Amino acid sequence: MSRSRHTALFTLITVAALTLTACAEPTDTSGGGSDKGASKGKTPTTDVVSKVRKDEAAAKLLPAGVREAGTLRIASSVGTPPGAFYEEDGSTPAGADIDFADAAARVLGLELKREVASFEAILPALGSGKYDLGTGNFGVTDERRRTIDFVTYINDGQGFAVREDSELKKVTDLTQLCGLDVATGAGTTFEVTLQENLPRCAEAGRKPYNVKTYADQAAVWISLQQNRTDVVMSTINGLRYAVSQQEGLRFLNEFKRLDVGFAFKKGTPLAPAFQAAVNRLKEDGTYDRILKKWGTSESAIETSEISPPELK
Repeated sequence: MSRSRHTALFTLITVAALTLTACAEPTDTSGGGSDKGASKGKTPTTDVVSKVRKDEAAAKLLPAGVREAGTLRIASSVGTPPGAFYEEDGSTPAGADIDFADAAARVLGLELKREVASFEAILPALGSGKYDLGTGNFGVTDERRRTIDFVTYINDGQGFAVREDSELKKVTDLTQLCGLDVATGAGTTFEVTLQENLPRCAEAGRKPYNVKTYADQAAVWISLQQNRTDVVMSTINGLRYAVSQQEGLRFLNEFKRLDVGFAFKKGTPLAPAFQAAVNRLKEDGTYDRILKKWGTSESAIETSEISPPELK
């Protein structure tokens, strides 16, 4: 994904936000609560990571070689808030995925060597050994579990957003999309779900919906704003955040919940340590502070799991 496009999307969202009554959670620099004096439309800058301390019990679960090296290679997909996006400088990644990864690494006494990569490229690159782990709001599906190990840290899922003038009120069945242009991210669970269900429109005697995929989330939202698509299918948290920052759009509804996790090569020895790290973050309160910062407290999980079955 190009940095210039991400920067363009950040600008689009920020400018639109100035005229909205809904806004992101206020900024806080103390590591606790929120700053009521923060400007409307600003993305959160709360420091919820720097005070996290190493947990020796969790760190001992790491392979000896990793403990000695003290570093891991992480690939991060950077798209839009609240998951991961570029700050105003156009080069610094921020977001819930970034905070969770950095916090877990601190629990384990590790330094992350981060490389930004496109969403669709990360999972194959884990299998080849290019990276040790990846983040990108990766939903845990049975198909992905065949080749990838996951350590869960939030619960998100699939949902829809439309323009305010759309006649769609709620999508409970994908046949309600028949005849429409649907925008979504390339290589995502949304694309898979839409393609798998595409024949159902013909079976119902209706015109199929047209799936338009984009490698860049900026293009997804621009297509909706410019009437080139009728509905967006994406992450629940991402949709809610985006429509709160842009005029003329509305969140439609949740469609399906999915656990989200750090992604690893199948059979990784790193999973138990990262599971322990997430659970440690829950114990010390950092977990809840990260969710609160990004306005995603409804995505909390009770405990981290390693590659649980797909939520049905």
